[in-house]
Amino acid sequence: MLLSWLVRIGKAAAMTRTDPTSPGRPRKAVATKAAAPERVAAFRVGLSAESRAAAYLIVKGYRILARRFRTAYGEIDIVARRRNLLAFVEVKARATLDDAAYAVTPRQQKRIIDAANAWLMAHPEHANFDLRFDAVLVAPRALPRHLPGAFDASA
Repeated sequence: MLLSWLVRIGKAAAMTRTDPTSPGRPRKAVATKAAAPERVAAFRVGLSAESRAAAYLIVKGYRILARRFRTAYGEIDIVARRRNLLAFVEVKARATLDDAAYAVTPRQQKRIIDAANAWLMAHPEHANFDLRFDAVLVAPRALPRHLPGAFDASA
């Protein structure tokens, strides 16, 4: 009986994650399951597309200020600066560039705009910059396509 109890405790301890904000303080034990292989593949494709897009923007003269900036509203893939312009960039990777262009939905646009406002609150030194919402479309065997001003925040 003691052995079975120790095995259960060991399993619970293996499932307990530690809180990164407070080293050593365990979070509530949560059963974790492995991600589906297709989700892992999609995540890797997204990371690769974001890296390609960032390199493409650097070549075009942008300075990358942040990548994968997460807020309560959503995530901004890339925050880039060029002179007095601040670009919030959404990266979309699809089989074709047309499919990628149609993947930026109005709902996503609102989330990106809200996340951009959160980024500006966290970085007030960029409040006086001109703002723009861009998209970079990525497809296999094609150069990324940069769409400056892909959508407008006033909508």
